[in-house]
Amino acid sequence: MAIAELTRNAVDVLPEGALEAKLKLGRPLRIKLGIDPTSPDLHLGFAYALENLRAFQEEGHEIVLIVGDYTARIGDPSGRSAERPVLPGEVLDANAKEFEQQAYRIIDPERTTVRFNGEWLGRLTYEEVVRLCRTMTVARLLERDDFAKRFAAHAPISLSELLYPLMQAYDSVAIEADIEVGGTDQLYNLLAGRDVMAQYGQEPQMVITFPLLIGLDGEEKMSKSRGNYIAVQDPPEEMFGKVMSISDALLEQWWDICLGKPAPESDPMSSKLALARGVVEKWHGPEAGAAAEAHFTRVVREHQAPDEVPEAALPEGDPLHLPALLVGALGVGSTSEARRLIAQGGVKLDGEAVTDLDVRRARLEGATLQAGKRRFVRFHAG
Repeated sequence: MAIAELTRNAVDVLPEGALEAKLKLGRPLRIKLGIDPTSPDLHLGFAYALENLRAFQEEGHEIVLIVGDYTARIGDPSGRSAERPVLPGEVLDANAKEFEQQAYRIIDPERTTVRFNGEWLGRLTYEEVVRLCRTMTVARLLERDDFAKRFAAHAPISLSELLYPLMQAYDSVAIEADIEVGGTDQLYNLLAGRDVMAQYGQEPQMVITFPLLIGLDGEEKMSKSRGNYIAVQDPPEEMFGKVMSISDALLEQWWDICLGKPAPESDPMSSKLALARGVVEKWHGPEAGAAAEAHFTRVVREHQAPDEVPEAALPEGDPLHLPALLVGALGVGSTSEARRLIAQGGVKLDGEAVTDLDVRRARLEGATLQAGKRRFVRFHAG
């Protein structure tokens, strides 16, 4: 396979000529890709990176997925204005296991190794941490765009955050990476890995970056921590609806990254419908794409209830408190959020908006309750 095929969707391939030199080593290369274990979901943006790495596996090379269980306790602030929250270790482990299984829908498990960076970072002595810190200056760390902006704005930057690029770089030292892959926002960290590897007497890794898929908010990269993502395991109807929610300005990029095709020359609505159908078909099969589109047309565009509505038993009481029902039966986040939804006219009983917070039981029995555009439940007597 030609080098152009291996890097066909890449933004950065650095340094120039390094990939050719690595391929001439005559052995399987170790290609490092970091996993954020703060959520179990594999989203469309990350799936794109894995799809590109599959080409390397087909040429006999090995992917090393680095689960950042240890670095997640610090949190990578790349492109962010604050630190990320820290999750318990058992949650991170469970998330990583689920993520791994989803990744095998794309990459070959026979040519994939999964490592947790707690294996080596958790064993570093204080003396070894100090040695690691000597490999980079504070001035070099502050060259990173997000650090530089926060420093100029006199915003807090913790020492633990400054250590993050060094810890990610040490992952490359620990596995002796030949190549590290990431999004374009990771370029600084990936290049830092080259510097640190050289300080430890290793041949520096080369780096490859891929474009960032803009998330559902239309502003930031698709990210689990930002919640603006579509997971590859989202149900077909939910996946279809989420794609339909993106702005028209994202269509060209989403067609390119999600389906590997140029956006069709049609009106934005037709293009978006075709995109949503294509994304669902890619992850759930052709029949799911058609069914999801029919569901969207019926529920969202024609404002009708779906063909199949889940059922739930009414709790005891008369009247019943509607915000509590919305939380318990439809998964609305809180009673305060439910009240706002009711006030905005977003809650309906059998298609009619409801404004009362307390509803008679007789009115609810056998009725279909709707919250927003896509959440429905039909009640029966308890």
